[in-house]
Amino acid sequence: MEFFGPHLLGYLIALLHSLGTLAAIHAVLTVRTAQGSIAWALSLIFIPYLTLIPYLIFGRSTFDAYIQARRQANQEMHKAIAELNWRPWVEEALSARNSLAYASLRAMPKLGRMPCLANNQVRLLINGDATFGAIFETIRSARTAVLIQFFIIHDDELGRQLQTLLKAKAAEGVAIYVLYDRIGSHSLPHSYVQPLRDAGVQVKAFATRSGWLNRFQVNFRNHRKIVVVDGATGFVGGHNIGDEYMGKKPPLAPWRDTHVQVSGPVVACLQESFAEDWFWAARELPPLLLPDTYPDAGVLCQLLASGPADPYETCSLFFVEAIHAATERVWITSPYFVPDEAVFAALRLAVLRGVDVRLLLPSRPDHRIVYAASSLYASEAVRAGVRVFRYTPGFLHQKVVLVDNEISAIGSANLDNRSFRLNFEVMLLTVDEAFASEVEKMLMDDFDLAHEISQEENRQTHRLQQLGMRVARLISPIL
Repeated sequence: MEFFGPHLLGYLIALLHSLGTLAAIHAVLTVRTAQGSIAWALSLIFIPYLTLIPYLIFGRSTFDAYIQARRQANQEMHKAIAELNWRPWVEEALSARNSLAYASLRAMPKLGRMPCLANNQVRLLINGDATFGAIFETIRSARTAVLIQFFIIHDDELGRQLQTLLKAKAAEGVAIYVLYDRIGSHSLPHSYVQPLRDAGVQVKAFATRSGWLNRFQVNFRNHRKIVVVDGATGFVGGHNIGDEYMGKKPPLAPWRDTHVQVSGPVVACLQESFAEDWFWAARELPPLLLPDTYPDAGVLCQLLASGPADPYETCSLFFVEAIHAATERVWITSPYFVPDEAVFAALRLAVLRGVDVRLLLPSRPDHRIVYAASSLYASEAVRAGVRVFRYTPGFLHQKVVLVDNEISAIGSANLDNRSFRLNFEVMLLTVDEAFASEVEKMLMDDFDLAHEISQEENRQTHRLQQLGMRVARLISPIL
């Protein structure tokens, strides 16, 4: 009976530490990155009471099985569209070779699975009113098909506006396909989805696998935001469907975000990215449409769709390549700044080359642990000579990169490990001086509303705050 007496707690602690040590060894052998291995291993060894169960759920090696399954699904999807003569961009892609700015991104033709295409039209959409005004107006004009993909769809005022519009278009005979992420939209009720299905809208949730266990797999998120109408007009950026993206939810309001409207050959790439995700969820293709003609002139665009099933870390390498390509400036905005060593080293080197390196980050946290880790990286960036700004009016959620005078990229990817290696993301790269000037003006307006972190302010950070930031950074690879 003494076994169940005072010694029981000691036995349980010893058992937990033993299991934690075994799990730590497993993490070292299976986790994809060195930073992630260290983060898991240290936490499993020293605090297994808090991390053992999360590791069994979030860090288990079955994620590799999801990757293999996704790659197989992608192969099946591309076989299914092989007979559609789908890739219409061969002639347009040749024009990209004439751009000296695009030539500075020497890895991009191979890094992106889709080519850089000429003769596109782009429109910058700043904040929610402009973004959803343009999206809803374009959907109202739809005649054939609408493809919609968001990480988050809320059953709120904006979500119900979208629901009403889609039901009306479905009643007109327009084919509507809606894809949302099951983790990001975990609060979306059946009462929102079923009326859409009853109206004839095709609705699917992106998930690893069906079944109740899927709710515990949070590392296979589809973070992309894509809308395509009639195969002719597309939208991509940082907004999701929710009232907070319209700036209607304090304390993060006003919400600062950016989207892009695009037409031209690159819209086919947006459809192909959507088709891969829809095929994963439904094992069938959505309608893929091409306009009868394309514009005779326009800007160069390349769609960079990245995800954990890529043969290499596409998203992280994109940021490294963009930073290395900069000769005059590289300005980056992101709600989360938890870079890997390669991206941080690229920023340091850019500063040493004399490049104007700026980061625009939020001043208000929406995830406190991530914000604490981001703050430490921001402090180190300031010490390295990077100009770091905190946007003060509200929460900054836009994901924008501006390189020199012609190159910009806008989409869904954050500067953190989750976007680099765990999420499905999409960025629209644009090579055009006039559009880059618009992006520059937009960012200059943002900098005017931001507070720059000074070296002196950086040194005055309280020691207790520094401790909290360092603890947060320790676990940042698994956030």
